[in-house]
Amino acid sequence: FGMCTVTCGIGIREVLLTNGCPGSETKCIVRVEECRGPVDCGWGRPISESLATVKIPCIFIPPENRFTYLWKMLIPDQQSLILPNDSAILEVHRDTHPVAFQCDTKENNEIVASVKYTVYTTAELETRRLRRPDTDTVLVFVLITGVIVCVGVIFALIFIILHWAAVKAFWASKVGKSSKEEQSSSQGSVRTIEEAPGSGSVFASGSRLASGSALASGSRLAPGSRLASGSGLASATVSGPTPTPTASHLDTTGQEQRSFHEWNNEEEN
Repeated sequence: FGMCTVTCGIGIREVLLTNGCPGSETKCIVRVEECRGPVDCGWGRPISESLATVKIPCIFIPPENRFTYLWKMLIPDQQSLILPNDSAILEVHRDTHPVAFQCDTKENNEIVASVKYTVYTTAELETRRLRRPDTDTVLVFVLITGVIVCVGVIFALIFIILHWAAVKAFWASKVGKSSKEEQSSSQGSVRTIEEAPGSGSVFASGSRLASGSALASGSRLAPGSRLASGSGLASATVSGPTPTPTASHLDTTGQEQRSFHEWNNEEEN
């Protein structure tokens, strides 16, 4: 059996023969028979419409006079109004407000198909026709944009495949450069942290040298102050850590000792 021509109501389908067909045909049509689907077909579409009238059909298969048709006007919250028209196609003039119609197709007083239609007013029809071009334009724009993006992605992939070695080298250089920058920045921060305590020790030793030079210069003022300055140096040595002597410190101390001896010799003479 072939596919039914309808998904609801009443339709036809082909009966196929798969064996014994003439010639080299694998399938051949034996006959056409009736097929049926669910009775309710929901909302249908008019076969033709203008600003003044609309033609809406019932569901049927030839011959048309085999069935009887019942047309109804659907009124909200009220009982449906049965129309005197019993033809398969109903022509309706547009009203000032939308109207819904329903057609029941009967065979031997049994409903085999039912379909509904909405007949809009002239103003609503014009509004719907004006909205369609905008929707179509948007759909066309989206479709064209999607096609362009897809083509661009395809060309990009082809370029990457053909020039894979160059692309790989480029990315490797970028990654190496970024890693070198991160390494240099981390080394600079570590060097800064290491230099910070050293500067404090320099200032501390400088203050010690300054105090030592002050004591030495004080020792030149009077001979009686030698013991005091010596005791001051001794106490400084005992109370605090011994500073590391530098070349300038040793040179200055030697000069102070020579000046003291010269001054002592002059006093004896």
